[in-house]
Amino acid sequence: MDSNEVNKLLGGFMGTCFIVFSIGLVSDGLFASPAPEKPGFAIEAQEPTEGGAAAPAAAEKPIADLLASASADAGAAIFKKCQACHSGEKGGPNKVGPDLWDIVDRPVAEHEGFAYSSGMKDFSKGGQEHWTYDNLNHFITSPKKFVKGTAMGFAGLPKEEDRANVIAYLRTLSDNPKPLPQPGAAADASAKPAEAAKPADGAAKPAEGTAPAKPAAPAQ
Repeated sequence: MDSNEVNKLLGGFMGTCFIVFSIGLVSDGLFASPAPEKPGFAIEAQEPTEGGAAAPAAAEKPIADLLASASADAGAAIFKKCQACHSGEKGGPNKVGPDLWDIVDRPVAEHEGFAYSSGMKDFSKGGQEHWTYDNLNHFITSPKKFVKGTAMGFAGLPKEEDRANVIAYLRTLSDNPKPLPQPGAAADASAKPAEAAKPADGAAKPAEGTAPAKPAAPAQ
């Protein structure tokens, strides 16, 4: 091999090294990723303002107040949704659910001939619990939430007006409809602050004929 060929090979090798080195420099400049001053991710969360607690949910109206303006006719229309699972006539058959004739104030899980779920039996406490207006209202709101383990698949009626109308209609399914609760009864039952106790007559008076005690003489 003569010197010209050796020089060509060396020149080609050096040129290749120069190109590779140049590409490395350019790549480092384009794709550089400097290390952050602080490791990790910065998660920005809005700090709650002082005294900015979430507002409490609106208080639920008592069923007594809702029933005062409820419509049994409107409830009858809503009850049509229930008739796939419940009958409402006197001596009516049990379907997926028990007959609802005379349901208001009836003992829970005590209707003859119906096989109740274990959850409903536990809630009944052997018939001690009754279907009061309050219990009906809470149950119709969300059956599975109010009675754990109930087999009732109905999702519930979220609107207070709809529940009151249905309960007003259920009340009419009886030979002797139960009296409606008095509106505002819960508020009237709240205890009033006790008045300050008055001292017994004569308790604060000194005994008659008793002279007031003289102050002690100062020490000499």
